[in-house]
Amino acid sequence: MQPISILILILGYFGLLILISYFISKKDEGNDAFFKANKNSPWYLVAFGMIGASLSGVTFISVPGKVEASQFVYFQLVLGYIVGYFIIGTVLLPLYYKLNLTSIYSYLGDRFGRYSYKTGAWFFIISRTVGSNLRLMLVADVLQTLVFDKLNFPYWATVSITILLIWVYTNKSGIKTIIWTDTLQTFFMLVSVVVCIVIVSQDLGLNISTISGFIAESDFSKTFFFDDISSPNYFWKQFLSGAFIAIVMTGLDQDMMQKNLTCRSIKDAQKNMFWFTIVLTFVNFLFLVLGLMFTEYAVKNNIDAHKDQLFPILANEYLGVSVAFFFILGLIAAAYSSADSALTSLTTSFSIDILEIEKKYDTIKQVVIRKQIHKLFVFISIIVILCFKYFVEDASVIDKVLKFAGFTYGPLLGLYSFGLFTKWNVKDKLVPIIAITAVISSIILNLFSESWFGFAFGFEILIVNGILTFIGLVLIRRK
Repeated sequence: MQPISILILILGYFGLLILISYFISKKDEGNDAFFKANKNSPWYLVAFGMIGASLSGVTFISVPGKVEASQFVYFQLVLGYIVGYFIIGTVLLPLYYKLNLTSIYSYLGDRFGRYSYKTGAWFFIISRTVGSNLRLMLVADVLQTLVFDKLNFPYWATVSITILLIWVYTNKSGIKTIIWTDTLQTFFMLVSVVVCIVIVSQDLGLNISTISGFIAESDFSKTFFFDDISSPNYFWKQFLSGAFIAIVMTGLDQDMMQKNLTCRSIKDAQKNMFWFTIVLTFVNFLFLVLGLMFTEYAVKNNIDAHKDQLFPILANEYLGVSVAFFFILGLIAAAYSSADSALTSLTTSFSIDILEIEKKYDTIKQVVIRKQIHKLFVFISIIVILCFKYFVEDASVIDKVLKFAGFTYGPLLGLYSFGLFTKWNVKDKLVPIIAITAVISSIILNLFSESWFGFAFGFEILIVNGILTFIGLVLIRRK
């Protein structure tokens, strides 16, 4: 696929999103629309759109690329998500609706105090700022290689214009616009995955009646791993990690929960979570099937394409224009549905939690400040991406930063668990110290556990992080 054709596709894509934004936001650009979508979002749109927001562009590339080395081990994690989403729907959502929250971290202020509230909000802001922008950077690298380098367009301009385009269609109505644009982007992403599966299965000589047998018999489709308890792939490690990852990275994440809180009622929000769980499980399985098909195709044709390079290389060099088209479409849909909601949720959390604009200013002033904060995070996003691109070239370092950004959810897990399952109060001023200590301890443990204990942590380090925070809160409880 020619670079100019890809450029036209990207511009047309953003043009469609901006057009949707124009019709959604022309009558309402107040904070109630930006933060809560006027509490009037249809639950089925929220459920469908959340699929795209939960799957970044990195997921779009990485999950299929992992099948060669790890088979379907990732699906063990996905099964754990189901338990986590059940807890979100039955425990956390009723709590958030009962308290009528705009930012979910307001709960920590009501339960423990101001320092706990600010700690939760800052941990989310730091983690989401680093994590979402590094994921967007990795996708921007792919597009720069495929398109903009060939057009002699500099990387800094690519990144800056991309994020400014996201600002254009989110600046007026924020989450109200994103509910609709994410729905469209999720549709594009799913169509892309299905089309790619169909085309590559045909190249492998498969049809509807033979594809399921082919998947079952493949060496790459092993799903359950019970043989080595010390392995990160061990089923119960993956399953429990999946449950806790869902709880903290959806249920305790302002980005994901802000969409749920736009539903008309708690019943609608719970229906949204129920159907979101079903569809997301199916979508993740499709990504694994896609990875299996691509891996089998590469092996059959002696193509040297592995891990994160598998999908881009096959799509752009071997499987024709149709697959290349849908690869680019799916990639930008997955990348920008995650990036736009992150930008909006960061604006919301900083405005509500850090600056407390709802308590300090009148309605008109709140809108002015919110727009300034939105622009600030556009600038921060550009700076974060360019700094990592130009000053941290080591891909392994970037991977570690992404992983460590996830550690910041551990204190949130500990704080919310302590708040929900005990009646104790804490010495509020000491909470930031406990949270930071838990993160540092978890990072050290993750780095050296294998040499110290012969045990390698996987995603379950998040649980350990939460437990360390919980124990710390017990130690500073008020007697």
